[in-house]
Amino acid sequence: MDCQEKLEVPVYSDVDRETFLRDIYPLRRPAVLKRVPLGPCVRAWTVSYLVQKGGDREVKVHVSPDPRMDFLHKNFVYRTLPFDKFIQRAAEAKHSDFFISEDESYYLRSLGEDVRKEPADLRKQFPELAKDFHVPQFFEPEQFFSSVFRISSPGLQLWTHYDIMDNLLAQVTGRKRVVLYSPKDALYLYLTGDKSEVLDIDTPDLQLYPEFVKASRYECILEPGDLLFIPALWFHNTLALQFGVGVNVFWRHLPLETYDKKDPYGNKDPVAATRALQSLERTLGILEELPPDYRDFYARRMVLRIQSRKSER
Repeated sequence: MDCQEKLEVPVYSDVDRETFLRDIYPLRRPAVLKRVPLGPCVRAWTVSYLVQKGGDREVKVHVSPDPRMDFLHKNFVYRTLPFDKFIQRAAEAKHSDFFISEDESYYLRSLGEDVRKEPADLRKQFPELAKDFHVPQFFEPEQFFSSVFRISSPGLQLWTHYDIMDNLLAQVTGRKRVVLYSPKDALYLYLTGDKSEVLDIDTPDLQLYPEFVKASRYECILEPGDLLFIPALWFHNTLALQFGVGVNVFWRHLPLETYDKKDPYGNKDPVAATRALQSLERTLGILEELPPDYRDFYARRMVLRIQSRKSER
């Protein structure tokens, strides 16, 4: 998108734990990490190998007739497939067996054993494949939250969203484009919850989303074996340039009590933030008791108070 400021994501090579914690992590900015040892998975995880080792464990997948998946308007359906069959379909351009159409797109975000209580963990759901993947030791073991399979059809694009935990996206096979936006640009992303309403970030409808041009766009291409550090609250949008397998590793970098204990996905807002947002909704409801001109005036006063509180920090 030519009208947005474009910035490159910095690239580092041969990063070890000490270098990551000293030179990269404190900056709180995305970074591509090359030549970090991920284990034999980078060479081993071919389609045939995944089919063989992954077995027929059933997985819940997103299926869409449109390669640009839209979580807000749900242009996809959930279907269950054996893992080996899912891999075969996701790697195909055209399908002889399909749910919606012969060119439908597939996306797997792996889940825990009890999807309502347990985070995804590659070691538990896919132990034979987990042996091939070495989790980078860039955080303390007790901070680990989840390791999530991300497997998608070529051309599949996922909606722009943020996560509340730091994470590493390991692009094990295939190439992927990732576009990121700073938390400071949240005002320009037309948010509904944790997701942006701007689905087409390359040719957006500027009549509908005129402020979107003010957001600075960070972009990178991940090659097989690359890692992308995505700090918490950074918005990201992914486009699979090829059939690819990724693993997201999330960890809790804030005190445990910050997080919602009943959140197996790791994407609920922090407990204090949820309380604050709920209070805001109650406050807005109270303002509805006023005439429109008074409502507008006191809403502006509230905005000024928030801005002045921010500047005091």
